[in-house]
Amino acid sequence: MNDYDPEKVPIRPAATVMLVDDRPDLQVYMLERHANTVFAGGMWVFPGGAVDHQDDATYYRNIATHRTDTEASDLLRIETGGLNFYMAAIRETFEEAGILLALHSEDESPLLIGQEGEGRYNQYRDRLNAGEMELKTILEQEHLLADVGQMHYIARWITPQGPPRRFDARFFIARIPSNQIPQHDDGELVNSVWLTPQEILARIEREEMVLMTVTERMIRSLALFDSAEQVIDTAARNLPDERARVDRETGMIVMPGEPGYNDGRMDLENGWVRLRPS
Repeated sequence: MNDYDPEKVPIRPAATVMLVDDRPDLQVYMLERHANTVFAGGMWVFPGGAVDHQDDATYYRNIATHRTDTEASDLLRIETGGLNFYMAAIRETFEEAGILLALHSEDESPLLIGQEGEGRYNQYRDRLNAGEMELKTILEQEHLLADVGQMHYIARWITPQGPPRRFDARFFIARIPSNQIPQHDDGELVNSVWLTPQEILARIEREEMVLMTVTERMIRSLALFDSAEQVIDTAARNLPDERARVDRETGMIVMPGEPGYNDGRMDLENGWVRLRPS
């Protein structure tokens, strides 16, 4: 029996990032959450989490590039604060996967950490995770710009009523910088791996991986593509939102054109996806 009222659980804004690359086939970076975490314990996820105070767009007016708050808000179809979601996505990706989507401010070249900077950035990450430092401070100290333009908005999912935590999560996709190596935080996250979408779906079928329904849905959408380049090119076009439904027979989330969509239920999952091959 729940010790909380499901109807009173607040819905928090959140952001998550699908990191993709051709290795050499299209692969996505997955993280396994610790079994004891309150939300999605033991499940495989993308880097992400709740938007918080340090993600406020006004903090980053002069150190975020290639997308203004107005442009970000237009893409997310909200009046203002769209850049908050992008900044939360960048922060969470650094906290959870050790990847910092940033550019050197002097010439906007991709961030190159190198062996000499590895220890310093690991310390930044530890302090960020511990709440002792903010992402804005790291960017300013290292003379970096948050590379907002590298991420593309591809989906929105709202946690259905019932769980103790609910999120209005915006999903982004980005190609991992070629000169950075991801590594899970070894705290809330206990494992990480690069896999093709097909491998992930096969492991789900064999019950070797457990994913939330919306995470699996995004993997199924990704499986329709042949390369990271094709995915990013498609995501950059900002396709119209496509409303998700739930197949009445299988219980799976389905999108327009898929079997079961026309008669699918619209009262179980609240989500939109804008990622499909042309």
